[in-house]
Amino acid sequence: MATQKQVRAARRNIKRAQKAARSKRTIAHLPKSVRTDLGRQAAKSRRRGGKPGRALEDRTRQDLYEVAKRRNIKGRSRMGKWDLIQALRKAG
Repeated sequence: MATQKQVRAARRNIKRAQKAARSKRTIAHLPKSVRTDLGRQAAKSRRRGGKPGRALEDRTRQDLYEVAKRRNIKGRSRMGKWDLIQALRKAG
């Protein structure tokens, strides 16, 4: 049987863990336009069967992000899909 002190500590830990989980929901913190683009690209990806297309427009934001990461493009984590496409084309 747990003591009152242990019960309070457990409740405090649960609340702390819930708060940390809520703060890590990064998609919720993105601008609305980026979230909309993520939804659009997910639908397009599902129609393609999840395989990346050859054109940049056919790829998901995550695929583009990985390419931008390999090319070391600055500010990529804050970019939406179309910003990433533009930056990748500019980088050559």
